[in-house]
Amino acid sequence: MSKPVLKLDWCSHAAARYACEKWHYSKKMPVFKTVKMGVWEDGVFVGAIIFGCGSTPEIGKPFGMPAQQVCELVRVALTSHATPVSRMIAVALSMLRTQSPGVRVVVSFADSREGHHGGIYQAGGWLYVGSFIHHVLKVHNEEVHPKTLHSRYGMGGQSIPWLRANVDPNATRIVTPPKHKYVMPLDDEMRAKILPLAKPYPKRARSIPADAPGLQPGEDGAAPIRALSA
Repeated sequence: MSKPVLKLDWCSHAAARYACEKWHYSKKMPVFKTVKMGVWEDGVFVGAIIFGCGSTPEIGKPFGMPAQQVCELVRVALTSHATPVSRMIAVALSMLRTQSPGVRVVVSFADSREGHHGGIYQAGGWLYVGSFIHHVLKVHNEEVHPKTLHSRYGMGGQSIPWLRANVDPNATRIVTPPKHKYVMPLDDEMRAKILPLAKPYPKRARSIPADAPGLQPGEDGAAPIRALSA
C-alpha cells in the first residue's frame, strides 16, 4: 500500500476552527491571533496545525527572549490519517520559519490531564524542559482559561470575587494536573542556549506508540469527513 501524498498549506480561519471543534480535545479555536496551516492527505482535508502567541505575554521570559521571538504550537487538530504527526509538524515548522523569520523558538504543551505525555514532540526531537501545574476558571459549569475571561471582561475576568459578583456566583478556580513543556529551537544558536535546560523525556502512561499515525484514545481526532477548501 502506497503512502498518501501529504500536503500542508495555509488554511482559512473557518477550516481551522472546524478542525479544532471536531477533532481537538478542547473543542475550541484559540481566541488570540494565530497562524493556521491545513493538512491534506491525497487531497482530503484531515486537520490543522496552528501556531499563536500563546496564553502568556511572558512566553519568552524563561529563555531571556522578547515575546516576539517565541510562539506556541497551540493546536494539532487531526482526524484519521496515515502520516506520522511528527512529520506534519516538521513541515509546519519549516513553513513557520519562512512566514515568520523573526520567530526563533516554538514551545508546546502536552496535557497529562488528557493522557498526553508528548510522544509527538519526542519523535520530532523537541527539547523537554519540565512540567508545571496550571489552573483554569470554572464559570457557568464551563472550564475557561483565565486569558479567555480576561478578553471577555478585562482585568476582573481573572478575579474569583469579581466573577462571583458580576458573572457567576458559583465561579471557582480549578488546579489541573501538570502539563509537560516542550521546546523547539529554530536555529543552532537558540538550540545551544536552551539545551542546558533540557530534561529526560517523560514516559507515556499507557501503551501508545510515540508517533502513532492514526487516532488513539485520548489523542486528537474523530471520524473522517469530506475535504474542506482552504
